[in-house]
Amino acid sequence: MDYGPIDKEYFDTGNTAVSGSGLFITCEGNFMYGNASLSYYDPESKHVENEVFARANGKKLGDVAQSMIIRDGIGWIVVNNSGVIFAIDINTFKEVGRITGFTSPRYIHFLSDEKAYVTQIWDPRIYIINPRTFEITGYVETDMNFKTGSTEQMVQYDKYVFTNCWSYQNRILVIDTETDEVCDQITVGIQPTSLVMDKNNKIWTVTDGGYDGSPYGHEAPSLYRIDAATRKIEKQFKFEFGDFPSEVTLNGTRDTLYFINHDVWRLPVDAERFPLRPFIKYKETMFYGLTVNPVNSEVYVADAIDYVQPGVILRYSPEGELLDEFKVGIIPGAFCWK
Repeated sequence: MDYGPIDKEYFDTGNTAVSGSGLFITCEGNFMYGNASLSYYDPESKHVENEVFARANGKKLGDVAQSMIIRDGIGWIVVNNSGVIFAIDINTFKEVGRITGFTSPRYIHFLSDEKAYVTQIWDPRIYIINPRTFEITGYVETDMNFKTGSTEQMVQYDKYVFTNCWSYQNRILVIDTETDEVCDQITVGIQPTSLVMDKNNKIWTVTDGGYDGSPYGHEAPSLYRIDAATRKIEKQFKFEFGDFPSEVTLNGTRDTLYFINHDVWRLPVDAERFPLRPFIKYKETMFYGLTVNPVNSEVYVADAIDYVQPGVILRYSPEGELLDEFKVGIIPGAFCWK
């Protein structure tokens, strides 16, 4: 992937710097086009800055920006098809380092200042990295094969990291972080797509059920609640064929679950029944990404529109009232709070 200079006639390469709290939006861009981008939004001023990585560094972000996480003032941007993770200063957006050599990185989870896991979609191994030296130091081997092996999001309980296996899989793997080995697995429905852990140490995942004609099978999707300590499934909410739930996330107090299934839905983590009405109604939009402000519970929804033109972020109050909307890059898919 080319990380060369950007087109200066198209982008303003002047430095942009921010302070205070805000929201990063990773915009995937189109696969194989190398047009991924990073946007930054200030909720207080309602001001958005697009292409902040390109403008600060004079080079493109790469091909398919998958996710981002912040640790100790450094933002880690996982760029999937480019096989790279960029480290940036979250106030200046300047690159401070990068890690290369991945097959297809998806998400990063920190265990310490000198150790983190990186999941992959086209590689059955979970990579072990040293964030201080920007090096790959080892691998967590799984029993999956190269064609179907994939790992996605990660949550941690005690010394154990849980990760969902999405591509043609139906498992959540449990990794002992002291030995870097898979020590257990939990079987769920076909293709779990998200993973979060609530205030009660309950893990939530939603499955998409595969697709009609899939060699791995096709079933109705489900939302699962799993006890992290016992690793037992405690509850299953079943959807209907044709539903496509995704983007499970939590509010700041981790007592309320949000997810997309055409509409945006909200569910208290202690609820025994599924809500009758959606939180935000689908209105000819393409809801693609979702986050909740951890401080005030405002909800942000990414509308990918047609996957070609710049996407739109819709900002809602905790009561579901539209407060703001703004354009970002192509296919906004993930968020990261500063």
